[in-house]
Amino acid sequence: MSKRRIVPPVYFLAALLAMTALHFWLPLARFVGPPLSYFGVVLIIAGLAIAGTAAASFAKAGTPVVPFETSTTIVKTGMYRVTRNPMYLGMFSVLLGVALLYGTLTPLLPIPAFVWVIRTRFVLPEEAFLEDLFGDEYLVYKSQVRRWL
Repeated sequence: MSKRRIVPPVYFLAALLAMTALHFWLPLARFVGPPLSYFGVVLIIAGLAIAGTAAASFAKAGTPVVPFETSTTIVKTGMYRVTRNPMYLGMFSVLLGVALLYGTLTPLLPIPAFVWVIRTRFVLPEEAFLEDLFGDEYLVYKSQVRRWL
């Protein structure tokens, strides 16, 4: 029986809630306002599209999306030709877009914490997991495609 883990979308939602709370309860300084802040919507849409198409690539390949479930293949198509972590990159883009849309400094604070948690709890262990599972095939992919962008 496997140990239950908190999955990345939970951390994403926690960061989003923290950002929203900080914006409304402790907004501090405004660093950008309309119409420039509306560029945040573009980042949100792009992030959702990146994460969504990445998840769809996993579904199409028949491999699980949930971290640390045994993968059946290394997905190398779509966004995975450009980044090894498009789902996480998409989440980051959404968070950055929300912060820009809010336009105050404090919503930016949870973003580095989110990135740190995702990197330490998921990205690095997943890389080791995939290396053990797929060996040289994953090492070649890893050498050809950057972790982020």
